[in-house]
Amino acid sequence: MADVRKTRIDPVRRDPEETLAWPEGRSGLRFDAAGNAVDGTGRRFDAARLWAGGAATALVAGLLAVVGILVARGLLGVAVLAPKGEGAWGNANTLTYALVSAACALLATGMAQLLLATTPSATRFFGWIMALLTAIAVVLPLSLDVSTEGKVFTAVLNLLIGVAITVLVRGVAVGARR
Repeated sequence: MADVRKTRIDPVRRDPEETLAWPEGRSGLRFDAAGNAVDGTGRRFDAARLWAGGAATALVAGLLAVVGILVARGLLGVAVLAPKGEGAWGNANTLTYALVSAACALLATGMAQLLLATTPSATRFFGWIMALLTAIAVVLPLSLDVSTEGKVFTAVLNLLIGVAITVLVRGVAVGARR
């Protein structure tokens, strides 16, 4: 006679390959039994690693904004986001520009996670979406009523920040896949 204790299934232990999902129609986000997110193609990705990279990208984007404004105002004498009389550090607009750049990196990370969880070829779609958003950020300052130098430098700075965010978050998203 078989030992019952050996054939009993432990309800707490789950197969690590088993995936958990919301009931049909609730959400496209899926997680395996270990709590790892599973993307739209069935591959797992590490959300914590993705967000750690996103936070580092936010720091890079904010610092890139500050460096760009320092170069524009301090070295080139271009009035970006503040009148020339404000000096190289400018006014509160410098801090705002850096914080908005960092926030854009965090939003891009959130979009990457959503795409990884729901979309096949997530990094390809991420690249296209970010390229189009960066193009908007480049064209927008060119329509402002400020000096030509200010318009061009702000457009170039937006391009650099957008490319940095796109490349870094995309690389982190690829590395977060398992």
